[in-house]
Amino acid sequence: MEILVIGAGVVGLACARALAMAGHSIVVAEATGSIGSGVSSRNSEVIHAGMYYPTGSGKAHHCVAGRRRLYAFCESHGVPHARPGKLIVATNEAERSKIEAIAQQGAINGVEGLTLLDGADARAMEPELSCVGALWSPQTGIVDSHALMLALQGDLEDHGGMVAFETAVTHLRRHEGRWQATVADEEMPFDAVINAAALGAQGLARATEGFAEKLIPPLVYAKGNYFGCTGRPAFSRLIYPAPVDGGLGVHVTLDLGGQMRFGPDVEWVESEDYEVDPQRAESFYAAIRRYWPALPDGALTADYSGIRPKLTGPGEPAADFMICGPQEHGLPGHVALFGIESPGLTSCLSIADVVVAALDENRAAA
Repeated sequence: MEILVIGAGVVGLACARALAMAGHSIVVAEATGSIGSGVSSRNSEVIHAGMYYPTGSGKAHHCVAGRRRLYAFCESHGVPHARPGKLIVATNEAERSKIEAIAQQGAINGVEGLTLLDGADARAMEPELSCVGALWSPQTGIVDSHALMLALQGDLEDHGGMVAFETAVTHLRRHEGRWQATVADEEMPFDAVINAAALGAQGLARATEGFAEKLIPPLVYAKGNYFGCTGRPAFSRLIYPAPVDGGLGVHVTLDLGGQMRFGPDVEWVESEDYEVDPQRAESFYAAIRRYWPALPDGALTADYSGIRPKLTGPGEPAADFMICGPQEHGLPGHVALFGIESPGLTSCLSIADVVVAALDENRAAA
């Protein structure tokens, strides 16, 4: 089949790669001039282990399966990555019960190696920590996300696929058994279309003839700000607090050079805006000093931000990934991906398998 994938982020590229390796002819339409210029380039670059997500959810399945696949992919393709592990810390007794619940959920989800520690054991691993207990996750890692996307693009191109940059798809319709994709007022025919447009997925669904409005979920912008940290790194592992509404809390992440950064927080916004307000540092200092009291004054510097394409807003239960295929919307040869936020990067190879299967099932039923 000739298949159009819309969006050259990490999930779109993973889907395109998997489809090309399955023998299809693939074009990826990317509205900007580079791969991964949106959600995929504005995150923590963490390979998540999979302990946070509800039993039976898509996030639980795809995170665990995708993480195992991702480590193997990075090894085989020479993608820079590391597995420093992380500590989820409790700074009081109420938070201790939270991390105990996370440990139980992780066991249900099949996460390997999770271990509950008391405060002394956690401080033996990371002496700068202040906590009454912690959950140790040895499977959590970090990855060079751009190198990962280049490797996915390389496999795609090795199997005959291509990425078309500066190519915005503005309309989709079915005509005589094929999809017609409008690009710059011209229609291009394809047998199937994958909507992996991230923050643009809902808008593209509304521009898809026959896609029922009731199936299009809300798009809620949850901005996450990051701050860098001057001076020598205080930690050699990732440090996470107990989760907060809308996210996992202001945590310590490390780049592959060992440099620390903090974030993301959760800032509910109405539109795309990637400026980081330096005044937010005040709330970062307060959050970080709960588990790292020795954070020096003046150490934080505004860095970058990203926007999570959430399907639910403040105070609402976190939504699952939404993979909407022909069985859900009734449109042959079409899969739309909504709400692919964290752990989307970790899950990309597993999500791609579902997209391939959805098209195969659709073709078999036709």
